Amino acid sequence: ALPEKKMVFKGLVTNKEDMNKLMLTPLIRYPLRGGSALIIFEKAEVAQRIIEMKEHMVELSNGEELEELDRGRVRVQAAPVDVLLPSVLEIGLTRSSRSIIVSDLPSLGIPEEALLDKLELFFSKTKNGGGEVESREFLDDSGQVVLTFVQDGVAEPLIARGHIQVLLGKGKYDLKISPHMSGGITNLQLQPSRCPRTVLLSGIPDVLGEEPMRDTLEIHFQKASRGGGEVETLAYVPVGQQGVAVFTEDVG
Repeated sequence: ALPEKKMVFKGLVTNKEDMNKLMLTPLIRYPLRGGSALIIFEKAEVAQRIIEMKEHMVELSNGEELEELDRGRVRVQAAPVDVLLPSVLEIGLTRSSRSIIVSDLPSLGIPEEALLDKLELFFSKTKNGGGEVESREFLDDSGQVVLTFVQDGVAEPLIARGHIQVLLGKGKYDLKISPHMSGGITNLQLQPSRCPRTVLLSGIPDVLGEEPMRDTLEIHFQKASRGGGEVETLAYVPVGQQGVAVFTEDVG
């Protein structure tokens, strides 16, 4: 029996319902054909108004008074932007019986292959709790290594230990041992979602350079007298080229 002692908990408190949840951040690639532009307005009502007007006559004179000639104006079409967002996502995970993840690796200033050789040499010895190593590889951009053993029954005792001291070079380092999980998507359902502040312009002819045309479009659609408003972002792709717009968490 231990004597009573007052304890103060300073950890992070969370609800049970919030555990084991996967948070998804959209990263949607939207192709843009030549002769088109994407405009994101600061206010959704402005984008809706531009879309409802459907067709717009854009002055190429940047505000100068010209006669109504085809060479002085371009006619463009406005349409909404719909993207597909996941509504249901199920992932099946499998725990490998012969693989472990080794992390908290030190920075020794040696090539990756040399570090892998040292790890394989250590974990292949039965006195260290290991066994013959079948494969080893670095996980992309994680600084972690996956070791796969030839036989079953080697990985589980190492994982149960959680940490192990490994001699690397002239020093001993406390490395973390974790299970290796693999899996894939078993169910994915998508639903269309309309971007409330974004407008797709199409039918833009190749009559100005890329930068002058971008400036002309932004000037036109910022004018309240033309139904526009403050523009947050404008991306223009000239005729003969292709582009990709990337929408992130705050889908415009």
